[in-house]
Amino acid sequence: MQVLALFLALLFSALGLGCLVLVLIGLPGTWLMIALAVGIELVDTAWLPAGGDLSFGWWPIGVSVVLAIAGEIVETWTAAAGLAAGGGSRRGMWGAIIGGLAGGLLLTGLVPIPLVGTVVGAAAGAFLGALVAELTGIERASAGSSLRAATGAAIGRVLGTFGKTILAVVIWVLLTVATVWTAVA
Repeated sequence: MQVLALFLALLFSALGLGCLVLVLIGLPGTWLMIALAVGIELVDTAWLPAGGDLSFGWWPIGVSVVLAIAGEIVETWTAAAGLAAGGGSRRGMWGAIIGGLAGGLLLTGLVPIPLVGTVVGAAAGAFLGALVAELTGIERASAGSSLRAATGAAIGRVLGTFGKTILAVVIWVLLTVATVWTAVA
């Protein structure tokens, strides 16, 4: 059973790496990784005869949830702070959020280097989304102030993505170490 548990722990680790890629493109990879860990923990404790053969433990999962919430706060705060530092509006913030997500998915090909292209695409999308939002609407901003706000949104998006990714890597390491430790113990 120990060999199977170690195999499953390494499989979780590989799937967790895939979840990290999802974080970089703006999708909820951190939450998918935690959901996978919770699912494995529930299956292990409820249905496996010995129980605890492939266990993360609830403490590492709880710490992971706290870190994931911190990652969401970091990502949201830095994007909003970048836009605000550039003098952007609430409309510009929504434009940056929508544009960043769309850019991460659609503009990834701008730079044909895996993951780098996604970050560049998300930053370009945040820039374009904020710029369009600032230039349109009832209270249109001048071109110069719209460019400043859009630049701030793009910089905030990049910093937020890196901050959230760092926390996601910590979560991945924590959960991987917890499950491998249990599998070999």
